[in-house]
Amino acid sequence: MLDQLSWKVGGQQGEGIDSTGNTFAIALNRQGYYIYGYRHFSSRIKGGHTNYKIRVSTKQRLASADQLDMLLAFDQETIDFNAHELREGGIIIADSKFNPVVPEGKNIRFYSVPFTKLAEEAGSSIMKNMVALGASACILGLTPELFESIISDRFSRKGQKVVEQNMEAVRKGFNFIQQEGGAIEEFRLEKGDGKKRLFMMGNDALALGALAAGSRIMPAYPITPASDVMEYLIKKFPKVGGHVIQTEDEIAAITMTIGANFAGVRAHTATSGPGLSLMMEAIGLAGMTETPVVIMDTQRGGPSTGLPTKHEHSDFLAALFGTHGEIPKIVLAPATAEECFYFTIDAFNYAEQYQCPVIVMTDLALSMADQSVEPFDYDRIKIDRGKLATEEELAAVAQGELFKRYKFTEDGISPRVFPGQKGGIHHVTGVEHNEVGRPSEDAANRTKMMDKRLGKLKGVKLSNAVSYTGPEQADLLVIGIGSTIGVIDEAVERLTAEGKRVAHAHVRVLSPFPTEELQNYVNHAKQVLVVENNATGQLKHLMQMFGVKGEFKSLLKYDGNPYLPFEVYNHCKELV
Repeated sequence: MLDQLSWKVGGQQGEGIDSTGNTFAIALNRQGYYIYGYRHFSSRIKGGHTNYKIRVSTKQRLASADQLDMLLAFDQETIDFNAHELREGGIIIADSKFNPVVPEGKNIRFYSVPFTKLAEEAGSSIMKNMVALGASACILGLTPELFESIISDRFSRKGQKVVEQNMEAVRKGFNFIQQEGGAIEEFRLEKGDGKKRLFMMGNDALALGALAAGSRIMPAYPITPASDVMEYLIKKFPKVGGHVIQTEDEIAAITMTIGANFAGVRAHTATSGPGLSLMMEAIGLAGMTETPVVIMDTQRGGPSTGLPTKHEHSDFLAALFGTHGEIPKIVLAPATAEECFYFTIDAFNYAEQYQCPVIVMTDLALSMADQSVEPFDYDRIKIDRGKLATEEELAAVAQGELFKRYKFTEDGISPRVFPGQKGGIHHVTGVEHNEVGRPSEDAANRTKMMDKRLGKLKGVKLSNAVSYTGPEQADLLVIGIGSTIGVIDEAVERLTAEGKRVAHAHVRVLSPFPTEELQNYVNHAKQVLVVENNATGQLKHLMQMFGVKGEFKSLLKYDGNPYLPFEVYNHCKELV
């Protein structure tokens, strides 16, 4: 029996590949398995090869498996592109309609199943994906009823007949394999623990986190791979009086978001690298006017249009230093969907506590991979709106005078007011200004204002900035960020089982950079390897720039694909 299974379905975009994989994944998630699903797709609406790779496990895994156990193919291209991933004794189930050709030289079990024909018998050729699911279930020793609740949830609005037709298609696929020999014992899965878990993408968790944090306005321009945040909240915001506003571009999105926050409403926007570039001038405006704003940046392959549907970590330097001039900025980098939820809530609190832009950085693999998530603890949610002006402070403003919105304070954070508050009138401008907001080019004031703004984050240490697992003294310390957490964890697990002293430090805050904490872990390791998905080693350079001392090696990958566990494991093994 298997304690984990790697399953992939592939075909042309528009053939229902996503819904096939999603149905399979949700069904097994509901049985108490841990699921990790990664979608490969092209930057086009329809056509071109796409696949959905799903890892089913009895323990949490946050990366795709190294090899495939089973491949469902709706066309020859799927076999040509993906068969090399199959392990010895792996399975291909293909639609006999296209006369599939299986590669030679590898021990592969092959099933040619008339997906399309059986689907037509059930009611429509469009249901061939359900036939494929039934065939998969039979080989794995599962039952057709596994999919019944999902099919009912998905198609009941179209009528009971459609639900029954889809279930009939599942049974036809199941029965066909049954006649071919049925379940294969070595492909049976050990039982899941039966616990109920959420199943979501990182983008879903970002959106739900914004909702829970009290965000009620999201101006944004659609961009892959961040658009799911908009799409999620388009459905949810109306229930709480919120609004998603599709703007004409990213410049409008960020300026509207700043305006909404200035008016007193918690608001955010979401984008990817090209959009973040367009937002830079306005992010500087938020820094200068000390207006809270939350920006979600889902990194993808760049530069320019680059690889819109592929994975990369190439926005770190842009997020920290892309704005002209110097402003305080908080940059967070969650590593899991669960962290996307909680970090987003933190982001809104930080934005208002420190009155500055906060960027929540994810990557395509984290934002778009589906994963099992433990139910959220809503008791952990705390809303902190920062230093709002008190009634006493406003009452103390003499008639005819302006409120000192940018008052010099010991911590650099001034009392904030919302438009319409009596006694709160002040100037707001993007040029340098004095305490009441009037433009000022006075040299002494300029220096003092710069020190005030930049001093807000001086000495600040955010919680959960770095996590550490492994021995106190390590022969090798592996440092990662974002979605690399899963592959590094697996590599370290394998090496530890071999008796190697390997540790894992994961960076979750880029600004203010956790130099002291990271330095402590580096000091206790003989070698340090930094794993990231870019060509220039941006995280490694940030470590050096912010004063982490030591010799650092890099493992870099920038072909548009996330790491697989064996890639990190093999490289680490060479070092120890």
